[in-house]
Amino acid sequence: MEIASVGVVGAGQMGTGIAHVLALAGYDVLLTDISETVLARALETIARNIDRQIARGRVTAPEKEAALARIRTTLRLADLGACDLIIEAATERESVKARIFEDLVPHLAPHTILTSNTSSISITRLASRTDRPEKFMGFHFMNPVPVMQLVELIRGIATDEATYQACLKVVERLGKTAASAEDFPAFIVNRILMPMINEAVYTLYEGVGSVKSIDQSLRLGANHPMGPLELADFIGLDTCLAIMNVLHEGLADTKYRPCPLLVKYVEAGWLGRKTQRGFYDYRGEVPVPTR
Repeated sequence: MEIASVGVVGAGQMGTGIAHVLALAGYDVLLTDISETVLARALETIARNIDRQIARGRVTAPEKEAALARIRTTLRLADLGACDLIIEAATERESVKARIFEDLVPHLAPHTILTSNTSSISITRLASRTDRPEKFMGFHFMNPVPVMQLVELIRGIATDEATYQACLKVVERLGKTAASAEDFPAFIVNRILMPMINEAVYTLYEGVGSVKSIDQSLRLGANHPMGPLELADFIGLDTCLAIMNVLHEGLADTKYRPCPLLVKYVEAGWLGRKTQRGFYDYRGEVPVPTR
């Protein structure tokens, strides 16, 4: 099927980025959230981020205006029912995502494809909460969406080939690259990335190195663009912990046990950049290590 209209559930960092790239690629986008303030802020963020692309010569002013004109917002989840494709980008909690899909089902057009931007939760399990598991799959963008080139496409046990091909065409139209992943905990990127971050937290917890020395070592010794603790702050420590819990529970292997120090930071509400404190304190002009 040809996808022309896309509904995006959630106007946070990921949903905003997804709406941004879809609109620039020519899709009609309907963005929903539970707050008018959040939706207004999302539109401001999209306009500001496209301005950055204009400054770098990647987008023109007329393209910006056309993209913004393609984005509509709504507070009513049911309004997304007529879209060809829906991408859920709500918080990384299975109970929240399952409720969204259950609420969507009565309003969906027969042809509508459902997808989730989840970074770790079972696609098969989410699909089972809908009336169309064959038209359901994982559509995992990387953060920040306008910059990162990869999208993980994850088939559930029932996902049919037509659904996969339709989503693949969307990824290609966005100018991104698709990686096909099987439906196992955390898929590909986070199955590899999150244990590395968790091990960096253990290295800090056990006193092997400081925040500064750990990040410096991976930047300069492994040529990573960002140290693992700095990256954890960027992702959000609550998200890192949630993914580690999914890995630990889903694979029952002690190597995926979340570091107690990561748990402590999340319990303290030190979630990284979004709360101004994590492994670094961002409240001053320059980030300062907290350990």
